[in-house]
Amino acid sequence: MSTHISVPPQLLLERILTLELVRVTERAAVSAARLRGHGNEKAADQAAVDAMRRELNKLPIEGTVVIGEGERDEAPMLFIGETVGLKAGPKVDIAVDPLEGTTLCAKNMPGAIATMAMADGGTLLHAPDVYMQKLAIGPGYSKGVVELDAAPADNVRRLAKAKGVDPSAITVLVLDRPRHADIINGVRSTGAAVRLITDGDVAGVIHCADPENTGVDMYIGTGGAPEGVLAAVALRCIGGQMQCRLILDSEEKRERAHKMGIKDPKQIYGIEDMARGDCLFAATGVTDGSLLSGVKFRKDVIQTETVVMRSVTGTVRYIKAEHRQLDKFHLD
Repeated sequence: MSTHISVPPQLLLERILTLELVRVTERAAVSAARLRGHGNEKAADQAAVDAMRRELNKLPIEGTVVIGEGERDEAPMLFIGETVGLKAGPKVDIAVDPLEGTTLCAKNMPGAIATMAMADGGTLLHAPDVYMQKLAIGPGYSKGVVELDAAPADNVRRLAKAKGVDPSAITVLVLDRPRHADIINGVRSTGAAVRLITDGDVAGVIHCADPENTGVDMYIGTGGAPEGVLAAVALRCIGGQMQCRLILDSEEKRERAHKMGIKDPKQIYGIEDMARGDCLFAATGVTDGSLLSGVKFRKDVIQTETVVMRSVTGTVRYIKAEHRQLDKFHLD
């Protein structure tokens, strides 16, 4: 005797889309991984973009890219405002970074990933491709324990007090850039440790959500706005706090932001300001890293590792896949 379980159509669709997102980032990661260590950032990025766009256009969605590879005049594919999908199904916002860590991939260094997010239409922050100030910590702290406009040293002390430890027990992740010299010095002045990364601040922010395993308590620094929105979606799913501000330091950037609906150029955005409603996040490793293993090319199998998250359930899945229909992963 079989038991029929009725699943509401919307819930079924959402579950299907969760798995479809995995396929999108898997294809992008495999395409980029074929160019690991070749020293050509642009070619690796384009391979990931092309693969991700092909897969997105197979999905039963009416999708709009709100965070993409640039704006219409700068990017041939997956630009901000581009529509994707089969134009049937739910209206959704799409945020993509087909290859986060282009330099990492070109040099075959750890930490390159293919990543994207999907949310209900009109719920992701529509931001221009500019820089963004970012501050992130993991879950379990009262709201406002750290502040974007506070000095890095003050934020370290505040977090240490909330955690019940000495500042020397705190580790802060920072992109290794000359512009971050004052942040690094401020953090170290408290006795806290700085962990420097060369690229990949989406994964960097995600590390804050699991300090027991990653050893990272806080992320501070300036990076791309696209990566900021993607990281916000991930934190919506797994917990944590994040504060960001767009760096609109020219009239041209302010005008671009205004056209996208940004009314206050100095606004500080929390996670809910950048990612509201139900949202999904997926990332597949391109090169081996602390978050995900990279693509492995075996004789008859391609192996991938992907993390996929959903905010409404708080579910986080790690999917290790073996792909045997290798012809489907060949570059067009």
